[in-house]
Amino acid sequence: MQVVFMGTPDFSIPVLEGLISSDKHEVTAVITQPDKARGRSGKLTYTPVKQCALEHDIPVYTPARVKEKEFIDELKNIPCDVIVVIAFGQILPKEILTMPKYGCVNVHASLLPRWRGAAPMQWAIITGDTVTGITTMQMDEGLDTGDMLLKKKVTIEPDETDESLFNKLAPLGRELLLETLDGIEDGSIRPKKQDDSESTYAKLLTKELGRIDFSWEAVRIERYVRGLSNWPNVYCDFKGKTLKLWKAAVIPEDSEYEPGTVSGVNKKSFTVQTGKGQLQFLEVQPEGKKRMDAASFLNGNRLQTGEKCFS
Repeated sequence: MQVVFMGTPDFSIPVLEGLISSDKHEVTAVITQPDKARGRSGKLTYTPVKQCALEHDIPVYTPARVKEKEFIDELKNIPCDVIVVIAFGQILPKEILTMPKYGCVNVHASLLPRWRGAAPMQWAIITGDTVTGITTMQMDEGLDTGDMLLKKKVTIEPDETDESLFNKLAPLGRELLLETLDGIEDGSIRPKKQDDSESTYAKLLTKELGRIDFSWEAVRIERYVRGLSNWPNVYCDFKGKTLKLWKAAVIPEDSEYEPGTVSGVNKKSFTVQTGKGQLQFLEVQPEGKKRMDAASFLNGNRLQTGEKCFS
């Protein structure tokens, strides 16, 4: 097939590389988000997908809005049997969805209809799901509401982070997409409608989402730590300064103290009482400093049991 690829972040790269290396498909163009200014210098930076495409001499288009007539007219001139979309970042209009012979196929990082939306991997971890996976979908005008094509499951381990889950799902997306294109072409795939009553929404991640509340259960906080470890990271207030929490463990039993109070200190770690259970701090990052284990943090910060210094 002749394929137009639409994607933006690192998660899209394995699928794009799978198409490039396949002897069954030709990537005729790559569509990605516009370059962004980074840092104080304001230097424009390519998206990971654009960088990959340029390394393989594939034409790249970076429309600010794919709905604009000028871009749609340009897209019509690109040879295309199917458009493959993975983490692109813009909603496609009906005119694009119906343009290719085989329509637009999305590679989505969840078992639809669960976790439609922008951050399915993170919300699967945050809410305590034990399984997730990849779904390929025939796109329609809704948000991840199109007919499902193929699915593959993976287990979410008790210590799974968003980064480790990314490393599981990205190559799985590559395998499933190639299998999906074969099935579409030979007619062996039978699309299946989603049950909207079973859908959940994975809302966009924000910096504010990383602030934890010690009135929450320790289990909930620990899931946030793992689910947001790549970005925006979990953080709290420690004696008036921001403290990032990189790794934690749950102690189910409650102490005698109020939430936000140091409930125990040893040489290697310390615990803080939450709304239910205690949270053991294992790796942290004080404001303006590097990431460190809890033992190193304790060397520079004296904590006493019964001290309420976290919020």
